[in-house]
This record gives sequence, structure tokens and C-alpha cells, in this order.
Amino acid sequence: MPEFQSNISLKSFNTFGVDVPARFFVQVHSLVELQAVLADTDMKEKPRLVLGGGSNILLTRPFDGLVIKLSLHGRDCVAEDADAVYVKGMAGENWHDFVQWTIAQGWAGLENLSLIPGTVGASPIQNVGAYGVEMKDLFHQLTALDTQTGRLCTLAKAECQFGYRDSVFKHGEVGRYIIVDVTFRLPKVPTWHTGYGEVQAELIAGGVTELNAQSISQAICDIRRRKLPDPTELGNAGSFFKNPIVAQTQADVLKAANPTMPVYPQAEGKAKLAAGWLIDQCGWKGFNAGAAGVYAKQALVLVNHGGATGPEIYSLAKQIQQSVMQRFGVEIEPEPLIL
Repeated sequence: MPEFQSNISLKSFNTFGVDVPARFFVQVHSLVELQAVLADTDMKEKPRLVLGGGSNILLTRPFDGLVIKLSLHGRDCVAEDADAVYVKGMAGENWHDFVQWTIAQGWAGLENLSLIPGTVGASPIQNVGAYGVEMKDLFHQLTALDTQTGRLCTLAKAECQFGYRDSVFKHGEVGRYIIVDVTFRLPKVPTWHTGYGEVQAELIAGGVTELNAQSISQAICDIRRRKLPDPTELGNAGSFFKNPIVAQTQADVLKAANPTMPVYPQAEGKAKLAAGWLIDQCGWKGFNAGAAGVYAKQALVLVNHGGATGPEIYSLAKQIQQSVMQRFGVEIEPEPLIL
């Protein structure tokens, strides 16, 4: 049985580095340990928070319940057919390490999702995405522990209800499922996605003449390292705001008034706008409010310069939202869980 700890600081368990305590804390390394924790009579009725890498959360207050740190590790190729290989990662696996492992095995598909912070188990919750690819594009199925029944279950793509940075785990079934492992379908004949953002220019600058998963991954890592701060050096949760989806008609009006505004047409008469551009136009890039601030190289990233509290970071986020709404009439939503 894993050991329960009391009044543990969560500073080292969230990438913002916000220092708040958890009333109870436990780290689990196996499915058996996880099941034992959930069956514990003293903890059953307490509020519960499951943490992976802590890279998509902003803690604004002490957590008066049980924090479960998932440290389930392992990765393997579990099946193969004529068209694809199926690779499984346990929930506690570091996401970037998992992506690099698949590339090292000669399997393409996840390269555009390189260097995204977090864990394999967290990737379906947020439906992580970058540079024209989303996790759902390669997703096959996942195994989860249903906390209502105490049993393991398998969820296919349709059951996960993936959307833009969204899934059933964020709406409707919040807290019901604890993801144990995720299986991805990686096609044997890959489709390269290099037309989004700066990827093509980065490949050309690097002298890449023949595309492969490794070269694309390296290009994306180079871009991300230039634009985004390392959480081990500067507290952050990556992109803090989602790119807003608006009606194409609204995007056309905004584009006419702001010719340099990036607009990405979507299905069903919608368009995606670049939240970072909107925030930058409002003058927030490099802004600091005490120890909370906006990253000087990327307006989409809020940072903790050291000692910022969750409420201070959240207050700054709300000011940014209000200014974008006032200038552009566009609502931008946070990506991280605000707790």
C-alpha cells in the first residue's frame, strides 16, 4: 500500500511552480497501488486531484483533499497490421520522451507533437496539438479506471469526444475516469505536416531536403525552444490561452480592419484566430505584474518569475482576456485547469 502524506507542498508538482499545499498526497507506481488508494476508506469521500506532469494546471488555493501523483511507467508496441503499428504508453510516461521513443523505433506520426510538456496520460484530456496535428489524429484507444465502478474500461475515440483542446474528460465526465494507458495508431505510410506556422521555413533553414520524422521533430523542437520558456528555468504552463474559434464572417471583418491578423479557415463556416497575436496587439508581451508576467518572446505564455501566487497569475490572465475582448470583441479561454 502506498504511503499517504499530509500537508505536502505542490510546488515541485506543477510547472508554474506555485507553492500551495495538499491536505493529503500519495504517489502511485502501479495499477494495484492506484486501486488500493481508491479503495481506502479514509480517503474515499475526500476531493481528489490526479496529477501527471502538472503542466496544464494553475493552482490558486490549497487543495483540501487527496492529490494522486500518477507514476505509471512503460511503453511498448502492442499490435501491428498491414497499415499501422499500435504503440502504448503508460499514463506516467513523459510525453516528449514517448514521442522521441516512437521516432527512434522508426515509427512516424507524433513528430509534430514533440516537446509538448506533460505526460502520456494527460494528452487525451487536453487533446494536445501543435503545428497542424492533434493527438486525436493518432489516437486509437485508452484504458481508464472508472472511479464509479472501480473497474478498468477501454474507451475508443468516439467515446472520448475529442474537440479543440477538449475531451469528455473536461466536460460531462470530469473526475470519473483515471487514465491508465493510451494506445496510438501510427501509420506505416506517414503523411508529413509541414505547412503550419514556421515549420517549412525551419526545415529549409536547416538544409533538410528529405522529410522524415526525425527532421520534422528537430525543426519543431528548435522552434519551440526559441519561442517558449523551459519550465525548469521559468515557471509556466506553455500556451495559457486557446486560439479562439469564431464565425468566418466575424473573422473577415477583423481581417479587413487588421490586415496582418492570422486567420485559419475551419469547417462549418468557422475560422481560428491566433490568440498570441491578439494578446500581442494589446501590448501585453513582456508585461510584468510583480512576479507574474507575460513571456517576452511569446505573448501566449504567462510566467512565474519566482514567488508568484496562483491568484496573481490568474488576475493577470483575466486582465488580458478583458483587453482582448474590448479591442477585438473576441473571447479567449484559458487552456489550463484553474483550480
